[in-house]
Amino acid sequence: ILWDDIIGEAEGLRSPDACWNCSIKCYNGTRRCCYVLLVILFAPFIAFCNGCQFACLAFNQVWCVGPCLRLWKINMATFKKFWEGCLFAICSPSYESCGMLFSKARVRYQKLPDAVTEESSSDYFNV
Repeated sequence: ILWDDIIGEAEGLRSPDACWNCSIKCYNGTRRCCYVLLVILFAPFIAFCNGCQFACLAFNQVWCVGPCLRLWKINMATFKKFWEGCLFAICSPSYESCGMLFSKARVRYQKLPDAVTEESSSDYFNV
């Protein structure tokens, strides 16, 4: 994060150049020194913790999640075949009967009158 991203003087206000430049150098130097100090003190410990976490994650994916997903896929393939058989045996005859019934329906297209009056509105189903 740079100095200009943090400190923004209002329009019309301006710090003296010497003070502004000194503040920038002080900020950058403190930021660099503090970062280096924190890296020296905590980076090895945090790297160790992150290494353990990613090792556990990889172990979990390889030895737990992967086989579990494979088992799930195998079981679901069997369930899919069973479910398809039930649907074809139970639902398919009903759907075929409905399809045959509706295949006999005839649809006629005609232009409706532009103005609908009281007596002509009962002659046809209007949606």
